[in-house]
Amino acid sequence: MSRVYQLAPSILSADFNRLGEQIQRVEKAECRWLHIDIMDGMFVPSISFGMPVVKSIRKESSLYFDVHMMVKDPERYVEEFQSCGADMITVHAEACRDLAETVKKIHETGADAGVAVNPDTPLSAVTDVMDQVEMILIMSVYPGFGGQKYIPESTERIRTLRRMLDEKGLEHVHIQVDGGTADLIAVVKLAGGKVTRDIHDHIDLLLMKHLKRLRFSLLARPVHLRTRNAILRQETVRTSRSE
Repeated sequence: MSRVYQLAPSILSADFNRLGEQIQRVEKAECRWLHIDIMDGMFVPSISFGMPVVKSIRKESSLYFDVHMMVKDPERYVEEFQSCGADMITVHAEACRDLAETVKKIHETGADAGVAVNPDTPLSAVTDVMDQVEMILIMSVYPGFGGQKYIPESTERIRTLRRMLDEKGLEHVHIQVDGGTADLIAVVKLAGGKVTRDIHDHIDLLLMKHLKRLRFSLLARPVHLRTRNAILRQETVRTSRSE
């Protein structure tokens, strides 16, 4: 099965004084996803931002909003984040009281659902929901701290997860890899795809001119992850910019 590799730049390292401008640059670089890290100071030590920021940038962007909730008991907030414009809501298996119920609640809001696992969490933690989510996020660094190096053991975890999904007939479930930008190309190669010139150009462009930190998503048929609301919103944003 051929796969499409999609870079999802994170706004966490953006210059928030120029956030709108930098997001537009990401759009011009033809990225489709925007990774939005939500940190509560409890599940992880750091605090980032919340619903008001997501709602504000949603008004001006047609990108697919990939909201990564590093939040304790995230089921408390999924409805609010979806209403603010999240297309994908990814929660941590370690942070949920009932992971299956949280995934169900995300889908009930109309958003796509993802589940993240920390480097020291066994993949068995997500086995029961593999057939219920659109994406599984492998943390290749520990969440909550920037500037970490890619954890080498993550490579085998990615291979193992892909094999587990394929054996269950879940080839459509996507794998996202978060952390260790320097090893991004190696991750692309191990995932079975070709490192095309477009991928190289996007990496260079984003590193030099736009956001300092990147998130990488391994996506098969990414258009299937675009909710109806996301497609309609893209048309609305295009229309408003042309007026």
